[in-house]
Amino acid sequence: MRRTEPLRALARETHLEPGALILPLFLCPGEGVRREIGSMPGVFNLSVDEAVKEAEAAASLGIGGLLLFGLPETKDERATGAWDEQGIVQRGLRAMKQSGAGRKLVVMADVCLCEYTSHGHCGIVKQDGEEYEIENDSSLGLLAKTAVSLARAGADVVAPSDMMDGRVAAIRDALDEEGLEQTPILSYAAKFASAFYGPFREAADSAPQFGDRRSYQMDGANVREAMREIDLDLAEGADMILMKPAMPYLDVIRAVRERFEVPIGAYQVSGEYSMLHAAFARGWLEPQRAMMESLVSIRRAGAGFIVTYFATEAAKVLAARA
Repeated sequence: MRRTEPLRALARETHLEPGALILPLFLCPGEGVRREIGSMPGVFNLSVDEAVKEAEAAASLGIGGLLLFGLPETKDERATGAWDEQGIVQRGLRAMKQSGAGRKLVVMADVCLCEYTSHGHCGIVKQDGEEYEIENDSSLGLLAKTAVSLARAGADVVAPSDMMDGRVAAIRDALDEEGLEQTPILSYAAKFASAFYGPFREAADSAPQFGDRRSYQMDGANVREAMREIDLDLAEGADMILMKPAMPYLDVIRAVRERFEVPIGAYQVSGEYSMLHAAFARGWLEPQRAMMESLVSIRRAGAGFIVTYFATEAAKVLAARA
């Protein structure tokens, strides 16, 4: 059953299609801006007009959706740009919804404060000299306000990635109160404190100015804790779950798929992407085969959809095979 490609295709258990891929985009101020991110070859900071072009290209390839992040013009301690009705992601959402591409794609908006805070943390910070604490509860209102603003601007799905306890319930209540009860929540329920996020922090200009995020993101050694986090988020009203990172946590994806019946996605994060590209540049790995094998591994582990910077390239490969 492995002798020829048609036989292999007939016996293949795991299938990948463009509709299962979600492309992340980083929106920045300006016009005509397409600035490559140094640590992520082929990934760019895009002005809204350029992001709309990227959305149109994604839609033409049958890609399932987009996940939007923003780089604001200014930052402050309370992440004001995150819920500003004229914020960069809000403007991007409206522009995409006005284009044909925005109506063909599921346009998701990341809900977090780290890209908009002057200190780079995902919640409000209480600081006393060199000592600091992330104020979980006081951050919830700002996250809920951000989610409402993004949904009003046209987000099909809001995706809280901050890992503050109780944020899904706060967002669900706020959406419902504003008549946005049809907006689904994709919760980053199992987001691990990982070394593989490094290049993203360059892309989104979101590196913490002090300390790290281990006090609110999950310990990579814990699987049972991941199950508790997911249970809590689903009880609070999450409609879908996102696992992050993907390849270093394939066992967690499999365990979640076997336990929960909701839609489950996985985020092939910046470090996974950049690590593969570094090997491609040195001729150590065959780019197309390694890219597709990495995506199939995530799908095989149980992810129904995959957020990946390879989405456009992988969709082209799949189209060529069709």
